[in-house]
Order: sequence, then C-alpha cells, then structure tokens
Amino acid sequence: MPKFPKYLLVGSVAAYSGKSTTVLGLSHQLQQKGLDIAYGKPLGNVVSTSVGIVMEEDVQFITGSLDLSENRIAPTLLSLDEISIQKRLKGEDVTNYQSLLEQEYLQVPRGNLVLLEGPANLSEGLLFDLSLRQLSQGLDASVLLVCRYESLIAVESLLFAKQQLGNYLLGVVINDVPHETMNTAQTLLRPFLEKQGIGVLGILPKNDLLRSVSVEELVKQLKAEVLCRSDRLDLLVESLAIGAMNVNAAVKYFRKRRNMAVVTGGDRIEIQQAALETSTQCLILTGQLPPPSFILNRAEELEIPILSVDLDTLSTVEIIERTFGQVRVHEPIKVKCIRQLMSDHFDIDRLLLQMGLKTATVRS
Repeated sequence: MPKFPKYLLVGSVAAYSGKSTTVLGLSHQLQQKGLDIAYGKPLGNVVSTSVGIVMEEDVQFITGSLDLSENRIAPTLLSLDEISIQKRLKGEDVTNYQSLLEQEYLQVPRGNLVLLEGPANLSEGLLFDLSLRQLSQGLDASVLLVCRYESLIAVESLLFAKQQLGNYLLGVVINDVPHETMNTAQTLLRPFLEKQGIGVLGILPKNDLLRSVSVEELVKQLKAEVLCRSDRLDLLVESLAIGAMNVNAAVKYFRKRRNMAVVTGGDRIEIQQAALETSTQCLILTGQLPPPSFILNRAEELEIPILSVDLDTLSTVEIIERTFGQVRVHEPIKVKCIRQLMSDHFDIDRLLLQMGLKTATVRS
C-alpha cells in the first residue's frame, strides 16, 4: 500500500508577504535534509500558457528551480480571476472543490512531504471552499504563515490568524524586517507570539536584492521605449531616485544610493550625466524628449539602458513603486540569496520536529 505524504501549507495574512520566497528557501533546506518533496499551488492567480499548457507561473518557476519530476508536482485546481468569480456567482461553476482537492491531492502519493503555496490572505478562495483554513482542514495540513513586518501592528493580524487556524497553525515567519527594528522583533515580538502559542520559526532581515526589480520588468510596467542597451534589461534595480533638483544636490543624492533607476526629464541633460557616472542601472526619461547623442553614447559605453516613457514624473514614480511592492523572485541570483537567508535565519529542525518528520523519515 502506498505511503501518503504529510502536507505543509505556506500561507500569508496579506498579499506580497513573501510566500514564494519562503517556499523557495524552505524547499531547498528540505531537499538538503534528504526529504522527497512535492510542490503545488491549489489556488492560482498568475497563469502562463507560453509552454503550450496552462500552468501557474510560480509553479512553473519553483518546480524548475527544484528540478521536480512531473509526479512531484501537484495540480492547480483553479485560477482565481474575474471570469472564474463571475462563473461561480452566476451558478455556472458548481464544482465541489473540496472533493476535487481530495481526489487530486489525497489520493495520489507524492514523496514524504507536499509543500503547498496557499492563498494570499485568510479570506482568498473562500468562495470556492479553498481558503487557507479550508485547505488546511481538507488536507489535514500544517500551516506556516509568512508575515511582512511593517510595524508591531503585525501582531494583530497574526493573533487573528491563530484564532482562525487554531492547531493547524504550525508557526510563522516574520519577513522583511528592517535592520533598525530587528532587535525589537527578536526581543519583544518573538517572545510575545511564543507566549500566545504562535511559534516563530524565522525572522528574516530586509534585503535590497530581494526587493529589486529587473529593468525588463520596469520596461513592461511603464510601457517604455528602450533607447539603448536593450541587451542589459536583466540588470536589477534596488532603489529609485528622482532627478528633480539642481545638479550639485543631485550628485550628492545619487552617491548615497546604489543600483538605482533614475527618473528625470528628457531635458535635464546635466542630471542625466550625473546619473550615468554613479550607481545607476537604468535612466528613465519623461516628457518624450530624446537625449543628445553624447548621453546615448556614454550610456552605451557604461552598459546602462535608457528608457523613454510617455508619462509625467509622478505617474512614472507611482508605477515603479507599485512594481517594487509586487516584486517576484524569478532570477537565479535572488534564489541563491533566498536560500542563504533561510539557511541563516529559519529553524528547519524545529519545523521537522513539529511535523513529526524524524530522521528515520529522511533519506541519507
């Protein structure tokens, strides 16, 4: 008789908390421990058809990173979008997703442990009986919650999650903690949560590289025209600078920052020059004014892409900041960084002990 795996759901209390980041780092640790793992995302939302089949983009990337065979990939049951919601509301979709979950997940053996990426928050998927709580109950799955640290107010969302998930909540990862508040998270937040029965398995420091976006992603989001070095759109942008001051102030400002995207007017040639001589990954020109040839030539030499946008500065900045807030981890350098962060700051042995995955279960 086949031996069925245990299930671990990685969920969050809010979107863009770092679930995929945690899954990438955690799955690598589990593989290093010798566990035969599978991965899936029951409720999808970013679907790609570029390879000829419909597959959730994160699933495609993570399974590729982990080099998982097809029989170690659990299917996405539903893509959550406007169309699927309309069908459900109209009564056109009467699928019993709990039964489908049982059929697709509980009746197929997939190694020692199935690592699942859960919904974006505690309510997502409720319309389809696929919320985090419903998934954990349906699969008898432990839940590891990821919470992005913005302030100590985060404690309230975690207490609410504990109330909702009960004993299914295995523990939490506090993510993206600024260095200046790390001591508060360690000495105040962690002990309080532990007293409430919420195990803190990791506190991950903020990392600029993980928050970075590629120039290619900025081109896409801004609908920008690439004026030069279209071969360097793989460069990663870690910060945003706005060149709206005088050139002397701009130089001081730029020198304090690293791996910037600099947004400035197409007519601000002195600012463009200053930006090219500092730690700039791309120059974004507003106003649709082409730069002079010597600026383009210098950018070519320094391998810095120049983008032109048909937007004002405020709109450009808003789009870039939104892109930073929704950053994804589909670059090899980020995967390496994530694995190191999780190795340094996540208690994998405590997780294995709490899940009852003893060394006898682990392949040497």
